[in-house]
Amino acid sequence: MADFEIGVVLTQLFVLFFLAKVSAIIVKRFGIQGLVGEILAGILVANLVVGDWSLMHFLGLENLAYEHVIMVLAELGVIFLLFTVGLETKFEDIISVGKPAVYVAVIGVILPFVLGFALIMALHDMYMEALFIGAAMVATSVGFTAKVIQEMRLFHAIESKIIIAAAVIDDILGMIILGVVVGIANADSTGGGIDIVSILEIAAVAVFFVLAVIFVGVVGIPKAHKRRTARLTCDTSLKRSDHFQISPFALALIVCLGLSALADIMGLAAIIGAFLAGMLFTQFADVCSDLEERFTSVNDFLLPFFFIHVGLMVNLDSFLDVELLLLGAAIILLAVVTKYVAGIIGVRLGSPKLGKESGAIVGIGMVPRGEVGITVAYIGLTAAVVAQEMYALVVFMSIVTALIAPPWMAKVFRQKYGD
Repeated sequence: MADFEIGVVLTQLFVLFFLAKVSAIIVKRFGIQGLVGEILAGILVANLVVGDWSLMHFLGLENLAYEHVIMVLAELGVIFLLFTVGLETKFEDIISVGKPAVYVAVIGVILPFVLGFALIMALHDMYMEALFIGAAMVATSVGFTAKVIQEMRLFHAIESKIIIAAAVIDDILGMIILGVVVGIANADSTGGGIDIVSILEIAAVAVFFVLAVIFVGVVGIPKAHKRRTARLTCDTSLKRSDHFQISPFALALIVCLGLSALADIMGLAAIIGAFLAGMLFTQFADVCSDLEERFTSVNDFLLPFFFIHVGLMVNLDSFLDVELLLLGAAIILLAVVTKYVAGIIGVRLGSPKLGKESGAIVGIGMVPRGEVGITVAYIGLTAAVVAQEMYALVVFMSIVTALIAPPWMAKVFRQKYGD
């Protein structure tokens, strides 16, 4: 790639990382989560224009080759974040909150999809567009709430476990719905029927992948680890031995990237694979105690690029139309209320003893759509069934829900657990 220069990339990384961290420091002074500042930094970079000069052009980010570098760093950031969250989550914990998590996920999928579809149909009467907008409102972007949980060190709170478990189920259901919607779109464009077999395959693969990893974590690894520790000392069982010359950190990277890639190949979100990979390593807590610290250091570098990239996708010029803004406000309201209500109802049905306060925390934790909602709308845009204006609204909804959920969630967490 002749026009690709490492000096330009290094300059971009320096400026973006610097702006992200400065913005995080500023907003923290007002009691706001640092990630909000990082998103705002991205919005500033994307929209700072003075005459014919723009910061995006100055940094070279309008060149797709350079933009893809930032995108890769962003995706790696959220992948390693979810791996770190997985390190704090045992398979037994997920299973223990299975009932409320399933209720929260299922209700949190049905409500936003149905109401989002109904809203667009009522105002625009565009069937395919309504399907994609409804699908974009379904999936939770757990990266945002996971960051709050990480910062507040509340991985072991029951609400945190429910949020993470529900988000995994939510993403699986979201991918199935996306498969259905894309199947309908393809049938509509070709004049054929809906490929029910493909839709069933998506559902079966998603469920099989998650259950297979859980089985390995719950049954396979403990048995293998027990046999190995019977022959080797605890100090050498995973770190180094004559038979296995690899560090825990290197092995963790291999497993994290491998399962993330496998999840993506199977049509799931890569973060599901990363989260499950982290959970596998909870079985080796005695010899991998420094893994979380190491991945936290990696995240300190990569994660700001994820949040700033979310901000980079916001074009403020798209929201100058008052009618469009009102529709955007309605979509945001539905996006927030449906997940919030799903959290309260799901927790009450699945675990009544937790009460409304816990349900509210879970509901707020499920609010962010982030890059997941944007991705769904982008698929609709590239398939020519979602208009540019509607795509901008989904981006707006995804950004706003990502902005409001972290400080809101931190507040309700503090009310229950203190600082």
